[in-house]
Amino acid sequence: MRESRVLACGILVVAVACGGPKLPETVAEMPNLDTSRVLADITRLSSDEFQGRAPGGEGERLTVQYLTDQFKAAGLEPGNPDGTWVQKVPLVGIRPTVSSPFTVTQGGKARQMNVPGDLITFSRHVTDTVTLANSEMVFVGYGIQAPEFQWDDYKGVDVKGKTILMLVNDPQIPGSGPGGLDPAVFGGKAMTYYGRWTYKFEKAAEMGAAAVLVVHETGPAGYPYAVAQAMGGERFNLSTPDKNMGKAAIEGWISLEATTALLKAAGVDFAEAKAKATTREFTPVPLKATASVTLTQATRTLDSQNVVAKLTGSDTALNTEYVVYTAHWDHLGVGGPAADGDTIYNGASDNASGTATILEIARAFKSLPVAPKRTMVFLAVTAEDQGLLGSEYYARFPVYPLNRTLANINVDGMNMWGKTSDVTVIGKGASDLDDYLEAAVKEMNRTLISDPESEKGFYYRSDHFNFAKVGVPAMYLDDGSTFVGKPAGYGQQKREQWTAQDYHKPSDEVKPDWDLTGMAEDGKLYFVVGYRVAQAATYPEWKAGNEFKAVRDKMLGR
Repeated sequence: MRESRVLACGILVVAVACGGPKLPETVAEMPNLDTSRVLADITRLSSDEFQGRAPGGEGERLTVQYLTDQFKAAGLEPGNPDGTWVQKVPLVGIRPTVSSPFTVTQGGKARQMNVPGDLITFSRHVTDTVTLANSEMVFVGYGIQAPEFQWDDYKGVDVKGKTILMLVNDPQIPGSGPGGLDPAVFGGKAMTYYGRWTYKFEKAAEMGAAAVLVVHETGPAGYPYAVAQAMGGERFNLSTPDKNMGKAAIEGWISLEATTALLKAAGVDFAEAKAKATTREFTPVPLKATASVTLTQATRTLDSQNVVAKLTGSDTALNTEYVVYTAHWDHLGVGGPAADGDTIYNGASDNASGTATILEIARAFKSLPVAPKRTMVFLAVTAEDQGLLGSEYYARFPVYPLNRTLANINVDGMNMWGKTSDVTVIGKGASDLDDYLEAAVKEMNRTLISDPESEKGFYYRSDHFNFAKVGVPAMYLDDGSTFVGKPAGYGQQKREQWTAQDYHKPSDEVKPDWDLTGMAEDGKLYFVVGYRVAQAATYPEWKAGNEFKAVRDKMLGR
């Protein structure tokens, strides 16, 4: 375990500079978050003026300027070594038009699929035209190859040039563990990265598929099909030298109803096929059909921006080590299906709330009588809603060395419904950050719980994941489940209501009934964990057996 040097005056975590002011030790002594300032920031960032904060437009310009101004006003420093506040993130925007209908020919009959009713199609190829012509269609179960589980959904079939359909998430195998599942295979109830749609697209491309469609099911996906439909319009990708030609030509989602009909026409019952797909004996199912479509694409390249601010650590022996807070500033912009005439995706909860929270956390750190020993970095990233692109770019081209980055603390969506007696940690047990969190939660007379919806794979769905992939211990919280003064089930009711009515919809706006007292308590937890990591004698570690531990060990030369 890597050791950090002790202050010359011989005092360790207490962080009392020799003869200087005493820094806070207990949670009660640490600064509280000002909910009025947080709400003001959320309201501004999610106003119609900011046009849904899509990358590459006026909404981005206003957002970046606002964040820069707020960090400056808080007394923070520019995050880049050259004294600037932004890290440019090269993106390519692609806006597809279906110029030749998505046509499935099956049993001698051609059927034009409705876009986006039946399916959503897009391409990451940076070309003017993308064509899929008479591509054989195959159902490949969950689309997973996992040798450690003796699992291969592609066995016995060559999918080069074919259109493959696959189920969302990963298989849940019956067993004696929690929920009647086998925890030794694909994490039991908890989703692994094999279940993430990004893995499925990557694997399909590796196998040479021409097109890949993920079957949407609301329960396993964690959101309704309308959310996938909102992915239409311009989509962004990181700009790459090969213009993304290594990806499958066509990617997308297909509705459960359309999938069921396709399988039925091939003489296959969907429920039976799904049941077989949860066994190692599954073999791909030809659908006796071909798919054809042509997309005409308008493309543009642009430099989007991550906003980077810092508070330099007070210990000159340690201030070249870092704790990084992240929140994504972007949302979906303007367009997509209108709701009551509204087409601006304001993203108040997702993620103006998280962005406002790291602004307030930065102010709280600045209010301390002495800065923490290590340097605190505040990174507001772009293009999360396009596939975690801003954080992916930072992980590839970090401003601060990853081997001297102790932790990433990610804030994505805050609790706006009041205080909870508990708090949810996504991926509980992953790293020592949970130990810091457990101690802070106890001081607040609260409890720490595991993700009750671990099958939805939230650990792979926000920006902390890109830090975890490169080895940096990463923490991400979610709302608690037991709301103080509310009836049992209130939290689940609010979550389901928000997912169905507001998630990735124009209605995600500041609500008159918001109660930010819970946000303030959870935000303080984020502060406390980052503060204590910055003061600690050792680096936090991944727990033994964690999938990211080997990457970290290699990074640190172990």
